[in-house]
Amino acid sequence: MRAVGQGRAGSLTIGHNSSVSAGNLRATILAWQKDYPEVDFENVETDREALLAGLDNGEIDIAILIGEASHNGYRRELFWSERVLVALPSSHPLAERELIHWTDLRGERFLLSATGPGPEIRDMLLGRLSVAGMQPDVRMHRSSRETILGVLGDGLGLTVICEGSTGARYPDVVYRPIHSEQGPMLVGYSGYWYDNNGNPALQRFLKFIKTRHALFFNIHTNTIE
Repeated sequence: MRAVGQGRAGSLTIGHNSSVSAGNLRATILAWQKDYPEVDFENVETDREALLAGLDNGEIDIAILIGEASHNGYRRELFWSERVLVALPSSHPLAERELIHWTDLRGERFLLSATGPGPEIRDMLLGRLSVAGMQPDVRMHRSSRETILGVLGDGLGLTVICEGSTGARYPDVVYRPIHSEQGPMLVGYSGYWYDNNGNPALQRFLKFIKTRHALFFNIHTNTIE
């Protein structure tokens, strides 16, 4: 019982709307499970609205989301940032470049999933590529990002992903980082939780995140040792 009260046992549910094939989210989850194997851990991948609803009804202890969501009483802290990349057919002329600028992507067709971070990436594309009243060609599909990546090699279009999705490889598809005028394009991953969630395992996880990523924020819950 003492281990549960200290957050070294018990249960913890983390929600996310991004891939864990690579990147900081994957590394953080694996390191947490290695350090705290007695915590019954569950991770839930679904879209932003479902994750926020899970926070509201207590099914999820913490959601780690790409971009920003309206607060509505949630506690929000930026955990880390990762690069944004374009996935394109290896036969595409841009595949010969080491990096891609936003201006290089004007006139291209983009295929995005209607779930996960797809809507957030669509908003990013609209903000970056809309010029003089013309909007980019963005097609939203009711399929997973993995399915979209699986068909890109046939030359159907491009897609934009975060670094956490680059752990999986697909036939005739390459990844190239996107740069803006200021350098590599980055997207933030933020944690959302309720301060009144008294789960000791959540407190322990937040302390773990703070230490691992050298962050500075207060944990407004019971002190854990």
